[in-house]
Formats: sequence, structure tokens, C-alpha cells
Amino acid sequence: MAPEDPKTLVSTDWLAAHLSDPDLRILDATMYLPNEGRDGKAEYAQQHIPGARFFDIDDVSDHRSELPHMAPPVEKFMSRLRAMGVGDGHQVVVYDARGLFSAARVWWLFRLMGQDNVAVLDGGLPKWVAEGRAVEDMPPVVRDRHMTVRRRAHMVRDVTQVSAASKLGDHEILDARSPGRFRGEEAEPRAGLRAGHIPGSKNVHYRSLLRDDGTMKDPDGLRAVLAEASVDLGKPAITTCGSGVTAAIINLALERIGKTDHALYDGSWTEWGAFPTVPVATGDD
Repeated sequence: MAPEDPKTLVSTDWLAAHLSDPDLRILDATMYLPNEGRDGKAEYAQQHIPGARFFDIDDVSDHRSELPHMAPPVEKFMSRLRAMGVGDGHQVVVYDARGLFSAARVWWLFRLMGQDNVAVLDGGLPKWVAEGRAVEDMPPVVRDRHMTVRRRAHMVRDVTQVSAASKLGDHEILDARSPGRFRGEEAEPRAGLRAGHIPGSKNVHYRSLLRDDGTMKDPDGLRAVLAEASVDLGKPAITTCGSGVTAAIINLALERIGKTDHALYDGSWTEWGAFPTVPVATGDD
């Protein structure tokens, strides 16, 4: 078991021990794909970890973009988090109802906004509930708290930057989607997208970084997965997926093994697959 790290990943035991800390803020970041027919906010209202606030990934995003849940402007992030009562001096723990799926996206978003005291709950709500720990259906008492934001532009990439990295081969582009989608053998869940992957990218399916119970593998296990995918850790990394959510699981894994030169392609395949002037590779190319 890797050591607890309130800047990356904490266990259910750690959270239970710190649940009453006055400066702890817990966020439920559950989200589902449109075709799943589930509502994360409604499920949060039925049960959540005591004191948790709901973080709506689609709401705390850039609504000026036609792409889904793109990183929001700094001002919007600050105002939404202030309304949640999350600000300077808080230790944030993010979880989701799948185990480890969308929580990593919110962890990455906090890091993008210059916040370091944020961790993902390993195993999320399923592990918490399976261990018989307390849940509630009451909304938390929220008090405004100012947050100082310093956006780290180096943590995010756009289509032009990723296209250059693909051509030059000076970055490792790591795709978190399933092998079938990566190779172009499975249809994309969003209509109108080409099938395949960014030329030169490597497939690191996000599930390969997790154990069967939804917890993240230890650093040695993560390194083994990356080695199997022939990832050169000497190069800076850019992560990608369908719409910039599960890509963040790779960013979290890289941070867990001590690799800090990584960024996330926010538009991901939703943008690349619809962009007419960028090439698409299929198979294992």
C-alpha cells in the first residue's frame, strides 16, 4: 500500500480519521455519461459522505465552448468554489460513486487552478459504503471562503499544441480510452466522431491503473502498466481520453510515481475526432 498523500490520494481510513477536521472539505464529483441514464446530483441527494458538497463538473466548466466540461475561466471557478464554501487553507478530498472515475478530473482541475491541498479518495463512495461507514442525505452548512487562484497554463494543452507534439514526437501522448476505441474498432459514444486515435499516441486504459475494487494500484504497479505500454517516462506526457475526464486518472497516476511534467488535453477525442484537419490513426499504429 502506497503512503497516504493529501496532495494525490488518501484512503477511506485516512478520511474517516480526519472527518471532523475543521478545514477538511469533501466534494462528491460523481458524473455519468449521457447514455447511462443516471444522475449524479440526484444520487448525491440520496446519500453522500457526511459534510460532502456536490461538485457539478458540467456546471463548473466553460460554457462558452461547444465542447463538454472544458476547464472554466478562473473567475467562474473561484465563484463556484466560494459558493461551495471551499477556499484558501482547506484540505480538499474528492470522491465519486464509481470508485475512481470522475474524481480525478476535479483533482486535476484544482491543480490547474494552483491548488495543491487536494486528494482523491481511493476507492471512492463504493469502498466507503462497503466498509459500513456513515453516509447522510443532509446538505452541508456552507460558509463563503475566498480562494486565491493561480492558473497553471502548463497543465493543459489545446489541439494545436497536441498536433505539434504528435508530429514532433517530443511528448508521450497517453490515451485513457478502451483498447477497442483506441484502435478504432468500437464506435464512439458521441455521434459524428471519427474512430481511432492521435497518431503516435499510446493506449493506457484508465482501468489498467486500477485494481478490481476500484482503488489505484501502488506506484510499482503503476510503473509496470506504463512500462507494458512502452511509455518513455523521460519525455513530458500529455493525457487524453474521450472528453478529458478519465485522462486525469493517468495524470494522477503519473503524479503518484513522482512524474510532474504532465498535462491534459482538455478537448480530447471529442475535439480531435471532429476536427477535420488533423489525422487519425487506427489499429496499433
